[in-house]
Amino acid sequence: MPPIVNSLLENDLYKFTMWQALLHSHPEAQTEYEFVCRNAPSYPLSELKEDVERELDHLCTLAFSDDELLYLRSLRFMKSDFVDFLTVFRFQRKFITVAADGPTLRIRAIGPQVHVMGFEIFVLYIVNELYFRRFDQQVALVEARQRLQEKIRLLQRLGKEAARKNPFEFFDFGLRRRFSAAWHEEVVVTLAREVPQYFTGTSNVYLAKKYGLTPIGTMAHEYLQAYQSFGVRLRDFQKAALEDWVQEYRGDLGIALTDVVGMDAFLADFDLYFAKLFDGLRHDSGDPVEWGEKALAHYARLRIDAGSKRLVFSDGLDLQRAFSLYRHFADRALTGFGIGTNLSNDTGIPALNIVMKLMVCNGQPVAKLSDSAGKTLCRDETFLAYLRQVFHHPALK
Repeated sequence: MPPIVNSLLENDLYKFTMWQALLHSHPEAQTEYEFVCRNAPSYPLSELKEDVERELDHLCTLAFSDDELLYLRSLRFMKSDFVDFLTVFRFQRKFITVAADGPTLRIRAIGPQVHVMGFEIFVLYIVNELYFRRFDQQVALVEARQRLQEKIRLLQRLGKEAARKNPFEFFDFGLRRRFSAAWHEEVVVTLAREVPQYFTGTSNVYLAKKYGLTPIGTMAHEYLQAYQSFGVRLRDFQKAALEDWVQEYRGDLGIALTDVVGMDAFLADFDLYFAKLFDGLRHDSGDPVEWGEKALAHYARLRIDAGSKRLVFSDGLDLQRAFSLYRHFADRALTGFGIGTNLSNDTGIPALNIVMKLMVCNGQPVAKLSDSAGKTLCRDETFLAYLRQVFHHPALK
C-alpha cells in the first residue's frame, strides 16, 4: 500500500505556529514526547509496531516542496527565517523509537524540541489509519457517508432555527484521529461545498492549501507546558508563554488556550493587558458552559466588551453539542467550534482516544492539569503534586 504521509504540510496549523515561536524563543530546548492510548482498542496496538516503523522510515525521507514553502510564506504570520529553516528541515529517525510492550505500543520522540515536536500529528494519524485498515473499509465508509449527510441536514435545519446575534461557525480539527486520508479529504470537501455558510476552515494545512480554505489554529498545551521548564518562576510560566506569543505574533493568532493548569489559574494570569491583546479563548476540558460563563464574567470584571471576543470550543464536540453551546453564548460573544473525531472518524467503529504529549523539557517533568478527569498527564507524581499546590488545582477523579 502507498505510504500514509504524503506531505509534510499535512499537519495541524498550530504545530507550525508553535514551532516558529519556540524556534525563535527557545531553540535549545531538549524534550521527550510520549504516545498514549487512553481507551481500550479492539486489538493490541503493539501488533502495529512493524508497520509504524515502516511509516516513520518513510516520513523521515520527506521534505517540504517549493510550492508548499511558497504557501507558508503567503501566511502573514509565518516569518521568512522560519520558512527558510523549513527548506532544510528533515525529521531525524534517530529521535523517535517504537516498541511493543505486551499489548501496548510505546512511541517516544526524544531530542531538540524544534526537531521532535513535529512528530506528534504524523504519529497519531499513522497509528490511527493503520489501526482502521483492519476493519471492513467499505462498510465503514457507507456508514460514514450516511452520518455525514445527516450532519449536513442537521446544519441546514438548526442553522436557521438557532440563529443568534453572531453567526454559527465551525471548523475541522480531525486530522490526528481521522479514519483515513481519503475520507478526511472527502469530509472537508463535502462540508465546504454543502454548508460554506457555517464551515469556515480546517486545521489541516495541506487541505487548506489544496482547496483554498482558511487554515485554523493557534497554540496547544505543549507550548505552555514547555514554559514550566524555561527558567521563569513556575507561578509565572503562563504569563511568560503568553508574553512571548504576543511578541512573536503581534496581534495575529489571538486565541489563547486556557486549561494547562485549569481555567481558574489561567484567568488569574489573564489580566487586563492580555485580555485586551488576545482575541479570545479556547476551551478544551471541563464543563464548557461553566468555562464560558467564567470567561464572560472575567471580561466583565475587566470592563471589556465580551461581544468583541471569541469563545472557541474544541473538547470532544459533535454538532448537537456545538449548537447547544452556540445558543447559550452567541448573543453575548463570538463563538467558534472545532470538531475533530466526530467529523473525520464517525464510522460506527469506536474511535481510538490517542495522544502524544510533552512529558519532559530540559530534563524536568512538565504537566497539564486538566479540568477533566483522565486528561491529566505527567510521569512525576511529586512534580504533579507541587504544580497542584502552586495553582490550587484539585485532583480530579
